[in-house]
Amino acid sequence: MLGDKDRWQEDLFVACPLRELVPEDHVLKQVDKILDLSWLADDVRELYCADNGRPSIAPEAALRLMLAGFFQGIVHDRELMREAQVNLAIRWFAGYRLDEKLPDHSSLTRIRQRWGQERFKKIFCRSVSDCMRAGLVNAETVHVDATLIRADVSWDSVALVHAARVAEQDAEDTESSGPGPTSWTGQPKKRCTTDPDATLATGRKGRPLEPTYKQHTAVEERSGVIVDVAVTTGEASEGTQLLAQLDRIESNTGKRVRTLTADTGYAHSANYAGLEARGVEAIIPPQRVHVRAARIPSRRFKYDERNGIVRCPAGNVLRPGKRNGNKVTYRSTSRACSACRLHDACIPPTAKVRLVALMDGYPALLRARRRHARKDEQWQMLAKRHHWRVEGIHGQAKEQHGLGRAARRGLANVAIQVYLTAMAMNLKRLAKALSETTWKLLWPSCMTRNGYVFIFHAKMMAV
Repeated sequence: MLGDKDRWQEDLFVACPLRELVPEDHVLKQVDKILDLSWLADDVRELYCADNGRPSIAPEAALRLMLAGFFQGIVHDRELMREAQVNLAIRWFAGYRLDEKLPDHSSLTRIRQRWGQERFKKIFCRSVSDCMRAGLVNAETVHVDATLIRADVSWDSVALVHAARVAEQDAEDTESSGPGPTSWTGQPKKRCTTDPDATLATGRKGRPLEPTYKQHTAVEERSGVIVDVAVTTGEASEGTQLLAQLDRIESNTGKRVRTLTADTGYAHSANYAGLEARGVEAIIPPQRVHVRAARIPSRRFKYDERNGIVRCPAGNVLRPGKRNGNKVTYRSTSRACSACRLHDACIPPTAKVRLVALMDGYPALLRARRRHARKDEQWQMLAKRHHWRVEGIHGQAKEQHGLGRAARRGLANVAIQVYLTAMAMNLKRLAKALSETTWKLLWPSCMTRNGYVFIFHAKMMAV
């Protein structure tokens, strides 16, 4: 029999709680079971006037609205509030009734500006602490990697900028007669005029440069919980951020990291030396050594760490000379090089002696190369897990949570977006872990009450 439905009939009253209209397996309902933001109002109270002005949006409601958007992959406030108008799950999660007016989208913008980047960083760290209390994180092994986030700018905003400086001879006359003539120095560089914090960078060879930010992420090995996240400009080298990131990881977790994995972008001698000094095992493949066929490569020169000298293939001694930044130049003598049997194969025609420049922490780099050459079972296992563990986190953040492109401009705004995305991903993992733990605890009682049902199914499966 063909059924009929009057779709224009409207109900004046809903005879059930709003919670009953949200499916049990909905992500917001699962997260609500483990999310506790009762501390938030006291934490941000100092940012509001106590006895003047209109009452603000409840801090917990505002943060729940923001998180609901990131769970749904909605990063823009206008789109979020339009969705909240018709989405029962978002209304219930944020604590708004069906007939209650939702905040304007601009209110969320002002709240982010009022709270600031450091406040959202603290909120993210609370999610890490919640995961630790649940037993998900031991932080003994972490995977570190960086990824690029496309800035929210157009190509028309990228302009060629020249570096200018005031001539030194006219500097003292600047205050009295205004700026003096300028001299152009350096090569012109492309900059983004609408978002100066975004710089041009590329993720791989052959891909064009784009205005980007760079996200530095640390993921716990066992559970995949994000234990640290930070944002820099796109052209910042991830290798220079490693030791500072290690400090933040140990501060966020209160645990000592024992093993750290990363890719070749972090294969700096200073990083190897710094990790050795802290007793951290580095699973970082060294960069390839480029060999020049014109002369004997530097890798054939043996470094004597105890005496602080370098020996060439012929046995001559190179002693330390001038320091240039984080490099020390080792130099032989003209007498030793002129009488050396390897003179023509070692020294260029325009030089009289051989120079070898070594970075600080070079002995640690040599030990890392030997470890990489052995590639024992643990090294290979952790190196493989690094790729799908931390790179999978980056892919999930971009595909499911809208982090493929920045929603707003400025380093602080992008950092807030990254903190909220990482918090949402941690809460999802925490909710899933606790639901699985609850089911495992209930399983023996289910067997006791309905044992005959499970026995019946077991027999049917055996047949």
